[in-house]
This record gives sequence, C-alpha cells and structure tokens, in this order.
Amino acid sequence: KTFGEKTAVSDLHLRVERGEVFGFLGPNGAGKTTAVKMLLGLILPTAGSGALLGLPIGSPESRRRLGFLPEHFRFHEWLTGEEFLRLHAELYSLPRSEREARIPELLELVGLQDHGRKKLSQFSKGMLQRVGLAQSLLSDPSLVFLDEPTSGLDPGGRRLVRDIIRGLREKGATVFLNSHLLSEVEITCDRVAFINHGEVVRVTSLEALSDGEVKVDIKARPLSSAVIEGLSVWGRVLSSDGDRLSMMARREEDLSKINKYLVEAGLEVSTLAPGQISLEEMFIDIVGEEGGL
Repeated sequence: KTFGEKTAVSDLHLRVERGEVFGFLGPNGAGKTTAVKMLLGLILPTAGSGALLGLPIGSPESRRRLGFLPEHFRFHEWLTGEEFLRLHAELYSLPRSEREARIPELLELVGLQDHGRKKLSQFSKGMLQRVGLAQSLLSDPSLVFLDEPTSGLDPGGRRLVRDIIRGLREKGATVFLNSHLLSEVEITCDRVAFINHGEVVRVTSLEALSDGEVKVDIKARPLSSAVIEGLSVWGRVLSSDGDRLSMMARREEDLSKINKYLVEAGLEVSTLAPGQISLEEMFIDIVGEEGGL
C-alpha cells in the first residue's frame, strides 16, 4: 500500500491458521494499522491480493463472519449499552429473536450485565472497551480482529479478555491480536508475526520463541573486548556491562563449550545461567531499541 511517495506496506506475506490466536507486532509506523485496514477491506491495496476465511478480502460474505474492535473507537454516547449492541446487531442483519437473546449474554460475558441501560456517555474507558468487545462478538464471528483490546482495563479486565480469547479459540474461531502489552501477547497467542518497514520479518511459535536459541546470562572476570568477540563463534552478544554479559547461544549444547572457552581464557566464571528469551527481548532484538510499539 502506497500513499503518494510513501510506502506503508511492502511485500507483505502472511498466513494465519484457522483456530489460532495470532499476534501482530511491530514498532510505530511499521505498517500494522494499514495492513489490518486492508485485511478488513476498509482501504484498498495498491497492489496484491489476499483472502479471509477462503474468500476475497472485502467480500460481503467474509465480512459477515468478522468481528472487529478498533483501538480508537468512537461509540454513540447518547445510546445505552443495550441500544448500542442492538444497533450493531441490526447492521449484522441478525434476526430479532437471536439479537434479543445474544445481547444479555454478551453483556454478562464482558461483565456489564448491570449496566446495559446506562448511557455510554456514563461509561468509563474500561467499560467502553468491554462493550466494544461485546460488539465485536455479536455475529458469533469465525475471525476476530482485536486492536489493543486490553487498553484502559485493570488487571481483572485483562484477565477477562484473556478468558474470552481462550473461549473463542476453543470454539474454533481465529483471533488476530495487536497489542502493546507484550506480556499479554506472550500469555495469549499461539504464534506471532513481527512486522517492520511494511514487511513481515519473522513469524514464530510462542512455544519456540527463540527458534532453538538459548539466552545465557554470564558473570565472569575479567571480561575483555577480545573475549567477548570470541563468543561470537557460538551466538551473538545482547549486552555487556562490567563483569556481566548476556548472549543468545545458537544451541543449548554449546553452553559447555562457552564455559570451557571462558575458563581456558583465564576468566573466573561465577555464573553461566541459561534461560528462555522473552517476547520483549525478541522484539528489541528484531526491531532494535528505537522501535517503540
């Protein structure tokens, strides 16, 4: 997708499997929002094609089976929670009997069962987030796009969203999730894609965040620049400060070789601790320190 001379999304290749919770991550300006808008049919791509649920992007048939909670929503403040959901149910062309049964169920699901007759103008930001989530589920969608679904929610609200997402997965629905809260993504998602400069740079399972790599925290003295450079044989150094160093080793089997190298170089090794890389560490490793979400 281009806007004049600016290319917002370039050579984007992405496949999301049915029934998975998929995280879409990248720094500000990476093309996430533009990509999502194209997937939803809200803007047209300059070139290229795609499909949702096996149907062309933007087709009425696929859009009937979608749910969407945008990050920056503007709801009708003069409506009550029930009226707001009823309006969107009518836009989905849900039969009257179905929508009248579904609305109280969804209000209860998002913890707003006692606020359905209150005007949205009286809702807190967290309550608006909850009723927006209920709106995204009205049509019992097969695919749900959630853009910052836990924004403005307290810890209890974030837990509720996680439970709803897990419930959608158990029903076989697909969830496409964008969130600044990497800890929430790490808990919730099956796979994640990292996008930067309009391209997907890596897709990985959350069960294998580092693709076989192992993060190693080392404390040894004296750590010279020559010794640190020699460690590149087994991986890459993430950071070093005094007698402490963190690196990504390519294989767990290399840890004994790293220890032997340090000892033979005359260092006193007091710590060599392997651990799992976090999603935040992987994000920084891929997009760099300057790439804020």
